[in-house]
Amino acid sequence: MNTTLSDALAWVAGSDAPEKNALDMGFMALTDCAPLVVAATQGFAQPYGLSLNLKRQSSWANLRDKLVSGELDAAHSLYGLIYAVQLGISGNTATDMAVLMGLNQNGQSINLSRALQDANVTTPEALDRRVHQSRTKLTFAQTFPTGNHAMWLYYWLASQGIHPLNDVNSVVVPPSQMVAHLQAGRIDGFCVGEPWCASAVHQGLGFTLATTQAIWPDHPEKVLACTREFVEQNPNTARALVMAVLEASRFIEQNQENRRSTAQLLSGREYLDTPATCIEPRLLGDYEDGLGNQWHDHHAVRFHHGGEVNMPYLSDGMWFMTQFRRWGLLREDPDYLAVAHQVQQLDLYAQAATALGIAVPSSAMRSSHLIDGKCWDGSDPAGYARSFTLHALADTAPSRVSR
Repeated sequence: MNTTLSDALAWVAGSDAPEKNALDMGFMALTDCAPLVVAATQGFAQPYGLSLNLKRQSSWANLRDKLVSGELDAAHSLYGLIYAVQLGISGNTATDMAVLMGLNQNGQSINLSRALQDANVTTPEALDRRVHQSRTKLTFAQTFPTGNHAMWLYYWLASQGIHPLNDVNSVVVPPSQMVAHLQAGRIDGFCVGEPWCASAVHQGLGFTLATTQAIWPDHPEKVLACTREFVEQNPNTARALVMAVLEASRFIEQNQENRRSTAQLLSGREYLDTPATCIEPRLLGDYEDGLGNQWHDHHAVRFHHGGEVNMPYLSDGMWFMTQFRRWGLLREDPDYLAVAHQVQQLDLYAQAATALGIAVPSSAMRSSHLIDGKCWDGSDPAGYARSFTLHALADTAPSRVSR
């Protein structure tokens, strides 16, 4: 650790002492829960007076309900889940939420089945022909109706000329069940995080057609989140939690050996419960797509990158709201910037990062170019949402949200 024990104890003993010491932390069985697992098990939380009790959840809907009810204090969460709860389009009632920090960027994939592979549907062009020439709709799975994987899947399909709501069926499947559903033939493809994409390839059940970093290099992914009430009642605890997880994130990326040891840790029964051989390669950036192609991905999953990953950029949160608007999950434009300011805990993050000597970006907005050539910088979110050709069809979008 870069922070000395005496420095950490000064926080614990002084006026910055955590209001709550034992925290119940939710997570899903995904490689990108790594910062929480490392923080909880490798000595990063204890110097801040925290004990992190990790609670693996069976689905994102289950995690959402426990987070909102207070059964979980904080969680490894989908950006799209947090904003949907904030806006009242997921769950029973709108609840004020808080994004404390980003946990990772990149590292998700879209996989297709072995049946499609055997039918030579192995390129975007072949998939487009299959979708538009067959009377039978393909079924694609994502992990939560407003979640990141739904938005990546929809965005990628639309960029290939495939309407994700009209041309194919979309169903919700928890991450760890994706491979079993693919094997049983209940779905034709999925978008999910690792290690489940690599696991499907490893078992010969299909192939990786696209990575999400090909959709948006260094895109926002999972976040450390809680309710805003938790932050307001426990500001010192929230800051200490961010500091512990920031240190864990930095540790994972210090060298390749730390990534390898993290893969081994994650493989344990209480975490991902899957062989490290399915976790480690893509955690190191080494990809095999199941079609004979191998490459080192320069935009593979990353957890820190000098703090660039962890900054809760306003523009990151706003982007998900533009996609809700695009697909009819929101019928009106929200006040994008105001909502993002409410959710993203910029001041708290800056305090934690500064205390650790981690640079805080000068702007809470960042600019990115996506697969369809569009530039997203957060400057005109309503205009950006209206710029999509499919936006006029948003009334056909399903309003169903998993409960």
